[in-house]
Amino acid sequence: PYLNVNIHNHILFGIVCDENAQQEERLGNTDMGQGQRVMVEYLSPNTNKPLHLGHIRNGVLGMGVSNLLEATGHTVVKANLVNDRGVHICKSMLAWQKWGDGGTPEATGTKSDHFVGDWYVRYAQEENKHPDLEQETQAMLLKWESGDPETLKLWEMMNGWVYDGFAETYQKLGLEFDAFYYESQTYNLGKDLIQAGLDEGAFVVAEDGAIIAKLPVDEFGTQKDGNQKVETLLRKDGTSVYITQDLGTAKMKFDEHQLNRSIYVVGSEQNYHFQCLFKLLDMLGFEWAPECYHLSYGMVNLPEGRMKSREGTVIDADDLIEEMFQLAADEIRSRDSEGELSDEEVQKRAFAIGMAAIKFYLLRVRPELTINFDPKESISFDGFTGPYCQYAYARCASILRRAQTQDLASIEPDFALLGNEEELQLIRALIQFPEVVEEAARDLSPARICNHLFTIAQTVNQFYHKHPVLSAKSPPLIKARLALINASAAAIKKALALLGIKTLEEM
Repeated sequence: PYLNVNIHNHILFGIVCDENAQQEERLGNTDMGQGQRVMVEYLSPNTNKPLHLGHIRNGVLGMGVSNLLEATGHTVVKANLVNDRGVHICKSMLAWQKWGDGGTPEATGTKSDHFVGDWYVRYAQEENKHPDLEQETQAMLLKWESGDPETLKLWEMMNGWVYDGFAETYQKLGLEFDAFYYESQTYNLGKDLIQAGLDEGAFVVAEDGAIIAKLPVDEFGTQKDGNQKVETLLRKDGTSVYITQDLGTAKMKFDEHQLNRSIYVVGSEQNYHFQCLFKLLDMLGFEWAPECYHLSYGMVNLPEGRMKSREGTVIDADDLIEEMFQLAADEIRSRDSEGELSDEEVQKRAFAIGMAAIKFYLLRVRPELTINFDPKESISFDGFTGPYCQYAYARCASILRRAQTQDLASIEPDFALLGNEEELQLIRALIQFPEVVEEAARDLSPARICNHLFTIAQTVNQFYHKHPVLSAKSPPLIKARLALINASAAAIKKALALLGIKTLEEM
């Protein structure tokens, strides 16, 4: 049997407008994930270079997914696994030791993570001229692993520089973390797990002495020669590989935080790595292994081509943030023909708009897709962009401010007067918002929010361009349309917040 319910427009408009006005920050929130504890691990930087454009996509995706899960009732632990050890870290250390002449970020006036990154680039430039560099780097790594005090002191100093620089960039991007894990603190636990797996027969010793796992043919297929695929867990000399610390970190996460689910936000080039990792955790007998999930995302390209790092041609996160800030500032000044805005106000707006441009552009497509990031397109005040959605909010805020100068306090809205095509389209979009939030959280896809936010922004723009609000035919109609504008502004503000984007009252 079916139950058909018809709700009169005036009741529908009244309910939605009242709820949106009252719920504010809780607008769209549900209890879908009540009682579920989820860790979202994202960013995972290396301590030998500054963050780059790929990290920005990772970071805004990690924060966006975390916000969606929190909005749907999950308890979220935002985690950052820092790759703070290994050969790549030793390369920047060795280069500074050889050619740094005791220089520091402060002495050179260089942002500290960029300072360390410059030495990583220097190593890449020198390695062809100095064949012994690779051997020296391996020797430094062995010294680090054996606890050599001088090597550890250098490592701590240079990593400290990087962390200071990272913290500045995290703040600019609005990235937040509840837990930090460091490879240097988890790889030994990984070694212990591998030894336990060897003792229990889950893993085996290869002919060359390395410890390996034989991967099931039905899941992983075979090698080109028809032999079973294997994954190296410890090298023959007993040193760890990348997956070693991932095993240790996975166990530490579930032990410390009693998780129901663990989400890894990592690029698609690591798809096979995570397929192996989750299988290894299963082979080790961890009941929670099926609750580990790799949220894979595609590459980010610029008009100049794919990013690189060792050659020093990477697009650094800080450089892109500065470029977006300048583009936004230029746009603001071009619109401020009378020069009414102070430099401070221009800077405040430019930063908010620049961040909105980056975040929305990177989140508006499904995570698995490759993005061709176009800075100028992303900053546009027209089209499917963050600044366009910010502008829609600012227009709503402007109408609501101007309404305060009218004598409307004693007037009740008459929602029965609403019902034209644009008003109905707008109320439908507002009604759908909580459902879209749930779908986005379920799919771990902030792109759903971007699309629905754009629909609301477009529809409210069409509405107030086509129908007068403050000069409507009667005060009760004015109040009803103001209530609809207010409800729309609340939804736009919440949607932007889910994406990590700030609103501006004026643009």
